[in-house]
Amino acid sequence: MLDNRKEIGRTRRQKRVRKKILGTDTQPRLCVYRSLKHTYVQVISDESGVTLAAASTLAKELRGKVQKAKDVEAAKEVGRLIAQICKGKGITRVIFDRNGFLYHGRVKAVAEGAREGGLAF
Repeated sequence: MLDNRKEIGRTRRQKRVRKKILGTDTQPRLCVYRSLKHTYVQVISDESGVTLAAASTLAKELRGKVQKAKDVEAAKEVGRLIAQICKGKGITRVIFDRNGFLYHGRVKAVAEGAREGGLAF
């Protein structure tokens, strides 16, 4: 059981949002996870139960571009990287899943970076 109030609240928000959002094969779900140090993004098809693409601040492509991994600019670069990976796989539209996190800061930066990269929400 979760002891921390913040974790309990995030889990409740995550379940509430997940009831409404379903990623399909044609329009998968773009799920964002934000830890204290890094930002992780996955593109998931809930119909197939498969992760189609993934990117994070730990990716080799971002090692030279990013100064700090927990920075808003790093999150924006992760959004651009996931958009580039998705375009290579033929994915142009996704459903954004903030995963219980508030839509500001790094989560918002990932969404903006993905939009700049060519993904449509």
